[in-house]
Amino acid sequence: MTREPVRPAPPPAPRPGTGTPAAPDAPVDFGEFVRVRGAQGTLVMQPRMGFGDPGQMRAGLLATRAAAAVTVGTLTLDSYTRLGDHAALAEVLGSGGPLNGYPLVAYGTEVTAGVLHGVHGPDFPVQVRHGSAAPQDIFTALVAARLNASEGGPVSYCLPYGRTPLAESVANWRESVGRFAALREHGVEPHLETFGGALLGQLCPPSLLVAVSVLEALFFRQSGVRSISVSYAQQTDPEQDREAVAALRRLCGELLPEPTWHVVVYAYMGLYPTTRTGAYGLLAEAVRLAVRSGAERLIVKTVAESRRIPTVQENVDALEFAARAALPHRRDPLGSADSQTYAEAAALVDAVLNLHPDVGTALLAAFTHGYLDVPYCVHPDNRGRTRSYIDGDGRLRWADPGALPLGRLVRTGRTRHVTSTSLQSDLLYMRRKFDDAPDPSALNPSSERSVEPADDAV
Repeated sequence: MTREPVRPAPPPAPRPGTGTPAAPDAPVDFGEFVRVRGAQGTLVMQPRMGFGDPGQMRAGLLATRAAAAVTVGTLTLDSYTRLGDHAALAEVLGSGGPLNGYPLVAYGTEVTAGVLHGVHGPDFPVQVRHGSAAPQDIFTALVAARLNASEGGPVSYCLPYGRTPLAESVANWRESVGRFAALREHGVEPHLETFGGALLGQLCPPSLLVAVSVLEALFFRQSGVRSISVSYAQQTDPEQDREAVAALRRLCGELLPEPTWHVVVYAYMGLYPTTRTGAYGLLAEAVRLAVRSGAERLIVKTVAESRRIPTVQENVDALEFAARAALPHRRDPLGSADSQTYAEAAALVDAVLNLHPDVGTALLAAFTHGYLDVPYCVHPDNRGRTRSYIDGDGRLRWADPGALPLGRLVRTGRTRHVTSTSLQSDLLYMRRKFDDAPDPSALNPSSERSVEPADDAV
């Protein structure tokens, strides 16, 4: 196949009833902010932070901005907003009950403007993270507040998180991305990050993560958004992860027509270590991956990940630790992006793009044919024939590639039998590896601030 860059559709006019965007403190180009710092050799740090109380959310953003690191802010939305259960959310807000994130849609533009006033600006962009397969209301709220950075995707925010039919998710995301692209009519550049590099978070061979991340980026581009970040979630082997980021960069260079994209690495999305040294040891490994591979941004995780929602202080501790951990490392990308991971990812991307010129339609066909098939994902639109395992060297491999169009790239003898015991062992692999490691004193966070979990941690 001769690859041609995917060209965007023209941005649609704003939909009636979406409201007039409120004037922000200053327009912020999230993608350009990160790309400029990346070109200077600076890794931008970002927390996964969301609180239901506006005052606490504002305090979290202020603390993130003031951290001893180059940072961007995050508004992570609550689960009721993600699911579109506005009635249940109204009941919780009315009773003063707890929320696991910021209810952007329910609070409206005025409350959010108060949270962001004097915080959100050219030196501190803010991204909204959610998790919805039906994000129309979320994107309407984003446009109204002129919040121009978000993330997700028609596959990555559908298959792992619920039972919304994939066709509905693709249609929902096509509408939402088109609506979001209309921000350019107001002089604000919209930015979207594909969540495809994470999918289920663990036990997904890197080639599939890379392929879905690239395909979702192409979907965004074709739907009208041109400032994009492509994600990759740290997996089980550092060198395989470096191969994956190199493959991701090469495919984006081949398929995205403009250099208006950057790479974001997520600290491990699976079962996180339960000890302080284990959590920081794994985060340090993610930092090393991000810096050496040339990623421009890192989503950090905290010592509290295995227990509860982190506090503001725990998020700040993780950001500052990651900034310190980055100092000894230098960019050292692989000399060649030709690898097993690249070969598999390119084969997957090419096979999907050959199914239909419209990327959304191609994604639907790919899951129907089994050209894309996520291991251990029980969503009805996922075939569920693929299986994976961690080999003796710690690398993720295909135990059974199902109908993936990988030809002779992967052995198809189906000789590896995955049992419930081996699956459980693989799921715990990274937790055991880092919790059981000797205390790496060089990686310990500064003694100036305690990072022990609170006494009431669960």
